[in-house]
Amino acid sequence: MKRSKATSRRTGAPALAEVSLSEADGVRYLHLGTPWIQGAMRIRKPLKLELDYIQRMMAWLLLRDPATLADTRTLQLGLGAAAITKYCHAVLKLPTVAVELNPQVIHVCRQWFHLPDDDGRLQVVQGDAAAYMTDEAHVGSADALCVDLYDHEAASPVLDDEDFYRACWRVLDDGGVMSVNLFGRDASFARSAARIAAAFGEDHMARLKPTPEGNTVVLAWKGFALPGREVLQQRAETLKARYELPAPKWVKLLSAFQKPAAPT
Repeated sequence: MKRSKATSRRTGAPALAEVSLSEADGVRYLHLGTPWIQGAMRIRKPLKLELDYIQRMMAWLLLRDPATLADTRTLQLGLGAAAITKYCHAVLKLPTVAVELNPQVIHVCRQWFHLPDDDGRLQVVQGDAAAYMTDEAHVGSADALCVDLYDHEAASPVLDDEDFYRACWRVLDDGGVMSVNLFGRDASFARSAARIAAAFGEDHMARLKPTPEGNTVVLAWKGFALPGREVLQQRAETLKARYELPAPKWVKLLSAFQKPAAPT
């Protein structure tokens, strides 16, 4: 196992989690100080989306017209093992920005997970996602936003209040889509979903059924109505043929947001 310790240079701030790697059955895993898997890469296929929930995070593609996909500006909050960032940059060939707080995660991704150096279409920002999202310079700057912000304990999202999701809404341009990884107990999910609904509107969000590991991906969108099932299925078949993504499965797993019942 390779290890590199991450420390914080911010005065009074706690040290960032230790970054470590493990490998099994041809797959390299990223960890942040615990056995929890924070990202993965199949060593012989570094651009393949290895984890099921990471594949589902790309379900935002269903809500973008394939004819305009080339104009999509993508933004990821939380680098993980850089799977989504690499996929958007190298496979979809889209303008890609990723924001990651821990500088050692960026270093390890470039050394061990095939994350390329910045170029004309790729920018990896070492910084606080909350600060990035509240910067007025970034309003309307993204068309596809992937949010996967968990600390080393992977218990609940680090940024998860209504103000944060309103900032996500502002950063998305009209026609933009956000995918969010939510993980944890039902009560935690319900709270997070309600906050997203408050920012985007209950009729502008949907969810995919949880993975066996408990990851539930929520989609939220801005400035358009959800396409009908037939359109989604047609787009899914296009995505499967063009990129070998399991998009038809996403359509089957997708359901509209339902407001949790009030406690009795």
